[in-house]
Amino acid sequence: MAYKTKYDYLENPQELNNEIINHKSNGSISEEMKVEIPLMRLNFRRAENELKNAEMIFKVSVNEIFKKELDLLKEDTFYSSVISHAYYAIFFATKALLLKEKVRTKSPNIHKATLDAFVYYLISSGKLDVKLLNIYKSAIVKADSLLGLFVSEKDKRGTFTYQELSDANKEPAEESINNANKFLTYVIRLMQ
Repeated sequence: MAYKTKYDYLENPQELNNEIINHKSNGSISEEMKVEIPLMRLNFRRAENELKNAEMIFKVSVNEIFKKELDLLKEDTFYSSVISHAYYAIFFATKALLLKEKVRTKSPNIHKATLDAFVYYLISSGKLDVKLLNIYKSAIVKADSLLGLFVSEKDKRGTFTYQELSDANKEPAEESINNANKFLTYVIRLMQ
């Protein structure tokens, strides 16, 4: 018997549909009557701000001059914060994209609801691939790559936020910033 991962349900239409029904019944997902442009813009600005925070904290972690100005020790690093802020950049960008599709996610279970809604309303429905195809006429960008970035950063945030980090975690933090940059770049184009 194969081990079932915590995200296998995303690939099973019936299981994903059941999750969406549960989210709707507990209020974590609602389908709106119209696009809430101010809220959509607010979420995307939050995404951009989270990415800037991740980049800024990374720079502080690697730059001795910044550390000196801030009275930090040479060995002080903040990579767990970088990873967390990069994840939140992806999270808020996804919320903005969902709002464009008239889908709102909220507590309880807002993070799971946002991931599930992203897959259900955008990837499984085929909307995301079609939009990406229109943007990249010469090269098809798979929606799976965006889902992979979201899932990867969601897991990484959980892992690295609650562990003591050393300088060895510079690479995962740098990767998180790159992933968030890619994700926001795609979302910007999809929202135009």
